[in-house]
Amino acid sequence: MQKSTENGIGPVRVAMDAMGGDHGPVETVKGAISAAKATGAEIILVGDPGPVEEELAKHDTYGITVSTVASEDKIGDDEHPLAAMRTKPNSSVVVATRLVKSGDADVMVSMGSTGGSMASAVLTLGLMPGLDRPCIGGPFLGLAPNTVLVDIGANIDCRPALLLNFASLGVTWARTYMGIENPRVALLSVGSESNKGNKQVQEAYQVFQDSDMNFVGNVEGMDFFTEKAEVIIADGFVGNILIKFTEGLGRVFAAYANKRLGSALDETTLSKFSAELVQLTNRTRTNGGPLFGVNGPVIVGHGSSRADEILAAISTAVRYVDLGMVDIMREDLVSMNKQAEAKATGSGAGR
Repeated sequence: MQKSTENGIGPVRVAMDAMGGDHGPVETVKGAISAAKATGAEIILVGDPGPVEEELAKHDTYGITVSTVASEDKIGDDEHPLAAMRTKPNSSVVVATRLVKSGDADVMVSMGSTGGSMASAVLTLGLMPGLDRPCIGGPFLGLAPNTVLVDIGANIDCRPALLLNFASLGVTWARTYMGIENPRVALLSVGSESNKGNKQVQEAYQVFQDSDMNFVGNVEGMDFFTEKAEVIIADGFVGNILIKFTEGLGRVFAAYANKRLGSALDETTLSKFSAELVQLTNRTRTNGGPLFGVNGPVIVGHGSSRADEILAAISTAVRYVDLGMVDIMREDLVSMNKQAEAKATGSGAGR
């Protein structure tokens, strides 16, 4: 894959947080090298020099471009992101994000702390105009590959206007990255009626209805499979519980299949079937997800990701850059907010 640059055409440069996740740098290095071979991307491994170089020496790097950038330590899931950034200013995710800011990399990929990735991205790259916070989104179910959920864990509490901004980012993703023309937008609630849901959802319903979104109303949990909407909006509290529930469900189904079908299927077939069950219930684990709303491409993945999942996340990152998603999202968000402001001004003048 190649991208347009100020200096011409060249490979997408991926800053990989080599220390991030439960299995860095062993799996992150392995996955990054596989991604370089599969996509033609230039890989920049950011991490503690000793462990990263040790892992890199185990792999054949002929024909690909891989370099290393030194960092110190990493931000853990059990640390407060902002506090950790102050005490670890040269941690792997921070250094990797700085490479995007300086123009030395085109995208940052991390399997580490989501909070750390988000804090580093916001403080280093900044937010798009009119946005208070970033969000995470994308298809999260293999059984519903054309249904986008936003937010899936970045924001616990959201005002209706912020949810509308998240919807704009989700619509751009669905239209540009997934090729869905005029995506339908819905709010996740406990009933389809406009008066259903908590205060947040009820207030958001009117805000969405007054927008120029292709808003189709409320949907319920089962509607991820009924194709009533392509972009479904929830705050990160609900969204994260939902994706973690389906992830756990997939693992339980896989274990159940192993138990019930173990005597009927050979080991290879059973293993493939179990892996498919997990993938069908948890797509974010296998593909990685963009951090929407920051002024630079950032892809975050599951902390327990292995090499093949890291390969998939980097592939997502490469396409994200090739499509120019950040610029398109920014333009669409600014346009939507201008239209909303014009409507509000016009309504005020008419009263």
